[in-house]
Amino acid sequence: MSSEAREWVWEHSSSRGAARLVLLSIADRVADDQCISWASLSSLAKRTRASVSTVRDAIERLILADELEQLDDLVGPQRSTVYRLPLAAEAAIQARREQQEDGGEAVVSDEPAAPAKLRLSALRRYGIRLREVPDSPARVRNPAVPETGRSRRKPAPRRTGYRHSDVPATGTQNRSEPDLNRRYSSSGAAVTSAAEWQVDPATHTWTRQQGHLDRLGEQGLQVADAKWRAHRTGYKPRSADAWAADWRSWIAREHAPGRPNLHAMAGSKASAAPGGMTRAEAHTAALLAALDEPTGTEG
Repeated sequence: MSSEAREWVWEHSSSRGAARLVLLSIADRVADDQCISWASLSSLAKRTRASVSTVRDAIERLILADELEQLDDLVGPQRSTVYRLPLAAEAAIQARREQQEDGGEAVVSDEPAAPAKLRLSALRRYGIRLREVPDSPARVRNPAVPETGRSRRKPAPRRTGYRHSDVPATGTQNRSEPDLNRRYSSSGAAVTSAAEWQVDPATHTWTRQQGHLDRLGEQGLQVADAKWRAHRTGYKPRSADAWAADWRSWIAREHAPGRPNLHAMAGSKASAAPGGMTRAEAHTAALLAALDEPTGTEG
């Protein structure tokens, strides 16, 4: 039957160009006298050497010209689209009627008969079947996973660790730990401010062994300690060992009180010039005095 469908396309179809090639490719797969065929867009594009968009446009033009019908309620092999050539089917019916007249068989009427129903049983052997209709929305179960891709299962509560029953969730985990933990923390290290820190016996021993007590004296050591506490007033609390190390570094850099000015010592290169003159003025005066001295060459 495919040969008769192709012959009708060659002889009677008004299609041209790519549409004619597409219609010939569809007619090549006509199964029986119902002129029903199947094809996919990709297969038609491959056979006609055209793009998929060109094939789609050609099918639309053929449908508008009533030379092709797309049967959406049927599906072909590999879920391909099912088509029907209505004009070719009418031509086949007319040819069969003429054969009956030539054979002497009685013809009921010359008027065109109503379109015959499709014989689905004859199409099943070609892999053409009714398209499966989905269930009604009332019978469709809700998917286990929503469209967002996340499960609807209630998430498990996050573990917060062991807490005593009489301690609120916003409180501390240790009942013996105070809420305002400044001087003592659960880490075990005691912190204090610079003003509250006291020099321990080990630090006193260090000042004597390093000679800072002899160099500064008891009063100078107290002055240096007061100066250190004044400079460390705005510092954050630290541990006693940290303050001791910082205090030792400060004392080691402290100068002894009443130390003489080396620039004012006799014999120093930086001593002031006699008469209160600056060094430049002293050099200028020495040069002028040298010019006024007799050299023995005067006439």
